[in-house]
Amino acid sequence: MARRKENPIRRTTGKGGNYRPTKQGAGMTKKGVAAYRRKNPGSKLKTAVTGKVKPGSKAAKRRKSFCARSAGQMKKFPKAAKDPNSRLRQARRRWKC
Repeated sequence: MARRKENPIRRTTGKGGNYRPTKQGAGMTKKGVAAYRRKNPGSKLKTAVTGKVKPGSKAAKRRKSFCARSAGQMKKFPKAAKDPNSRLRQARRRWKC
């Protein structure tokens, strides 16, 4: 039986710090996305849509899609939805949902 590879610990700082701290809006950093894409060729992972966007543009559609998905997470995890400092709420704030 083959041994399974252990997944690296998700950290926000130090070695492997590819995730933004909760206070900075959660989500992956630009460096983290670049590292992920190097490990997974063909990936289309992108960073958050945080700026002003034209209505109907690709970025606006990505934002709308993320906001819809994360709204489902708010229903699934009511404890996180109530906590204004949860990663879910901070990420939604960063994406301007």
